[in-house]
Amino acid sequence: MLKADIYNLKGDVVDTMSLNEEIFGIEISESAMHSVVVQYLANGRQGTQSAKTRSEVRGGKAKPFRQKGTGRARQGSSVGPHQIGGGVAFAPKPRSYRFSLNKKLKRLALKSALSEKFGTGSLVILDSLKLDEIKTKKFAEILNNIKVDTSCLVVLADRDDTVIKSARNLPNVKTALTNTINVYDILKYDKFIVTKEAVEKIQEVYA
Repeated sequence: MLKADIYNLKGDVVDTMSLNEEIFGIEISESAMHSVVVQYLANGRQGTQSAKTRSEVRGGKAKPFRQKGTGRARQGSSVGPHQIGGGVAFAPKPRSYRFSLNKKLKRLALKSALSEKFGTGSLVILDSLKLDEIKTKKFAEILNNIKVDTSCLVVLADRDDTVIKSARNLPNVKTALTNTINVYDILKYDKFIVTKEAVEKIQEVYA
């Protein structure tokens, strides 16, 4: 079993906990993480782009000028792709970019991302994360105490609006729940801050 330190909100080590090697200590699969991140970004695309083809552009029915005698190249329509104001060749149309991946690959990618955070020392476990009031300054102090001065993903076991609202005005800080974490966010943020209770939930679900 892997061991990790547990910090309090003052930044002191108060305990240690065992981590499941099958979640936080596996061999990292970069290909799995890449596939899942590509899927995440593709599924987030609106796909609303649209342009008109030559059949949809207004006009173009009549021959713009006579065939011979003008000195210009012959033209049969004014809406060809090579004409100013003409249609677009192979015009993009609204479409879905969504695609699916199997569950095994997704789980492997998530475990790889968590293992990467643990392996690089970017995993910070807190004994608890509770605030008396909504105060961004107080949350910033906590980050300072645990020596986090880069972007971070803060993962909670259960929804806590006081914590979420205290953190949301800080740049490069995002909060998430154990059931909403994804590979993209884990890799995007430098530090992975998680409560002890949240770690237990993650290990229970993905073990």
